[in-house]
Amino acid sequence: QVRLVESGGGSVQSGGSLTLSCVASGIPFSEYCLGWVRHVETKTREGVAGMGRDGRTAYEDSVKGRFTVSQDNTQNAKYLQMNSLKPEDTAMYYCAASVACRGDWRVASIWDYWGQGTQVTVSS
Repeated sequence: QVRLVESGGGSVQSGGSLTLSCVASGIPFSEYCLGWVRHVETKTREGVAGMGRDGRTAYEDSVKGRFTVSQDNTQNAKYLQMNSLKPEDTAMYYCAASVACRGDWRVASIWDYWGQGTQVTVSS
């Protein structure tokens, strides 16, 4: 059974930083792609960052240069480092995994497994 567990959300002021963690179990580290998807109630879920099986990363334009995806092979964990946070980054953030790794990573429907979500709130 695949399980993703997230942690690291919280409340920060504009310009602050947070690091989200996603620990996977039930699936080998090297066999899935991972995405970070955020959701605001009035909007559809949007992918903000992704990492392929080969470790390559991709970012949505609004977070480029501010967010960084990394991984820790020993812990089967992946991270989203978020710097220079803005109020518009406020959302529920989910990590999501896919074995097939096909399709547009920015689209929520391609992901097979989801974490429980962690709230990020950025105040101005």
